[in-house]
Amino acid sequence: MIEAAMIWNEPNNKSHWDPEIDPDWSRFAEMAILAADAIGNVNPDVVRVLGGISPIDPLFIQNLQGKGVLDHLDAIAVHGFPLDWNLWQIHEWPQKLAEIQLLTHLPVWVSEVGISTFGAEEVQVWGLQRTFELLKGRAPRIQWYSLFDLPQAWGATTRHREAEGSSYYRHFYMGLIREDGTPKPALEKFAECTPEFGLCQWFHFEDPRLDEAVAWMRRLGVKYLRTGLSWADSFRPNALDWFDRQMEALADFDVTVTFCFTPEHRGIAPHHTSAPQVPQEFADFCASMIERYAGRADGRMRGAA
Repeated sequence: MIEAAMIWNEPNNKSHWDPEIDPDWSRFAEMAILAADAIGNVNPDVVRVLGGISPIDPLFIQNLQGKGVLDHLDAIAVHGFPLDWNLWQIHEWPQKLAEIQLLTHLPVWVSEVGISTFGAEEVQVWGLQRTFELLKGRAPRIQWYSLFDLPQAWGATTRHREAEGSSYYRHFYMGLIREDGTPKPALEKFAECTPEFGLCQWFHFEDPRLDEAVAWMRRLGVKYLRTGLSWADSFRPNALDWFDRQMEALADFDVTVTFCFTPEHRGIAPHHTSAPQVPQEFADFCASMIERYAGRADGRMRGAA
């Protein structure tokens, strides 16, 4: 069932929102308010979450707070990767979380936290255990990123790709399961952290790993899952068939569905990071997905036969 709807992903990260088009995030604020209200109008029981911020930046939250965005939301989310991308150490997790919690009465979720095996698989084992010790009980949702390694042939969703150096290649080693389907050492440790830890697993359009992911999550005792429904993908042929299949497969989990990615032909610039030309169109997409998959009080889908 859908328990929450997340509005965008890492809006303060230039790989997901273009600061040249929207330098003060006023366009994002307008879009987020419209989307939050549209979601609430369809189903007020769905928790409306601000897209997980990365980096964890109190000034960004204060900016959106001043623009009235937080008045339309039920929770805020943060992302943290201190052993791979952030400029702070893993033991600072409680402090980084508190920096956001002190700004608002809204609950603060950790909707992505992870450690790559880029350097060594043993680092992920230690890091997962230490992250669990530091975060357990401090946030309503803690979602590990991710179950699967990203296949090398697919490419990571960033703006500058290989020009980012090792930062780019770490994207391919964040999973608990290797690209060839074999488990890494940290998988067993993760099973000891469920159900307190959930998962964040993105599924690509018509992702062949969907059924395997469901089987693994059941085996690991996962209760909470965060994934995405892409506004850009909604314009592909047979998009609703794929969305229906994905959401039906995930029906046994408490799902946070993330709405993001601008279709090239609907952005101010032809890029998935662009602010939309018409923000209401994104809000309409969010509302239509909630209506289709969480439009009934019993949580059953309307869209799938």
